[in-house]
Amino acid sequence: QVQLVESGGGLVQAGGSLRLSCAASGRTFSGNAMAWFRQAPGKEGVFVAVMNSSGRNTYYADFVKGRFNISRDNAKNTVTLQMNSLKPEDSAIYYCAAGRVPGTSVVRALYHCWGQGTQVAVSS
Repeated sequence: QVQLVESGGGLVQAGGSLRLSCAASGRTFSGNAMAWFRQAPGKEGVFVAVMNSSGRNTYYADFVKGRFNISRDNAKNTVTLQMNSLKPEDSAIYYCAAGRVPGTSVVRALYHCWGQGTQVAVSS
């Protein structure tokens, strides 16, 4: 079982950057795909980015392509989401998720382990 703890959220002006980190504990971190989802107030959670277990493949939601970058360090059991050119509509709680999913799945239900979330607020 993997336990996840996110950090790095905060308040930033539009156009700014934030770096979210997710620290994982557990021996099986490297065998899991790692993803980020987000949920804005009053809205359903949506997929943001994923990196497969090997780190060779990534996939991004269209609304973050070219602005966000996901990376992982299996030696340090961490996954990072670098967020650049932030927009007010990026404001949400961001969740790190782990799952033994095929490839770079965007399906929330396939991820069995979730962090507590970190708040990101982007002011205009």
